[in-house]
Amino acid sequence: MSPVATLAAPDLRIAGLVPLSSVDWPDHLVATVFCQGCPWRCTYCHNTAILDPHAPGTVEFAALESLLDRRRGLLDGVVFSGGEAAMQHALVPAARAVRERGYRVGLHTGGAFPTRLQALLGVDGSGHRTSAPVVDWVGFDVKAAPGGYTSLVGRSGAWQRSETSLRLLLASRVDHELRMTVTPQLIDQVPTVIETVGRAGGTHLVLQKARADGADSGFATQLAAVPDWAERFDAAAHRTRQLGAQQGLEVTVRA
Repeated sequence: MSPVATLAAPDLRIAGLVPLSSVDWPDHLVATVFCQGCPWRCTYCHNTAILDPHAPGTVEFAALESLLDRRRGLLDGVVFSGGEAAMQHALVPAARAVRERGYRVGLHTGGAFPTRLQALLGVDGSGHRTSAPVVDWVGFDVKAAPGGYTSLVGRSGAWQRSETSLRLLLASRVDHELRMTVTPQLIDQVPTVIETVGRAGGTHLVLQKARADGADSGFATQLAAVPDWAERFDAAAHRTRQLGAQQGLEVTVRA
């Protein structure tokens, strides 16, 4: 038996645990687990301290279990975030362990690991249901237009992986939120993202305004060099709402 096959929930490398969040899953009170590691290096990332996939975790899974036992009836669920939570094989048994405690499971992902997402969604490679999903909701980051992925994340083939994951998610019928973090460098790609999401079958996209909080100092400097960034973002969001309406795609904004 391979080492991967024997991984269990306690093997999940956790970089941080937020005991109560009202923003990581819309309309839910959750505990948020930040999983160690990510294969991508998005320029605007605000969790740069936890990107190293080889770094050990700093929080034991038992701490999450203890929290859930204490917060029974107060929390709706747990969101696994990152980094890229789906990078770790132990995410699947960890999600199952949370469900076995009676909690709902949410996931934040950029779609870098479609095979693992497939297992969490309970679908085959075509998106057909094969088992009950392990996740109840997915917050899916559409990073850029297809042609902009490699430059943004620093890894070739990233769009192909993300597209596969997006189509699996939409086919699975699992509740989800599609969102895009918009930076000054990405703002011109938003119309193409709208078209791409619509063609894939998405019906709703949330635009998030990039902020310097927690980001690399280089990105913070770039953002500061655009003094009218708030106004530019608002104008782009207005145009995008109109474009989305023309294509049957609802666009909302989270500033």
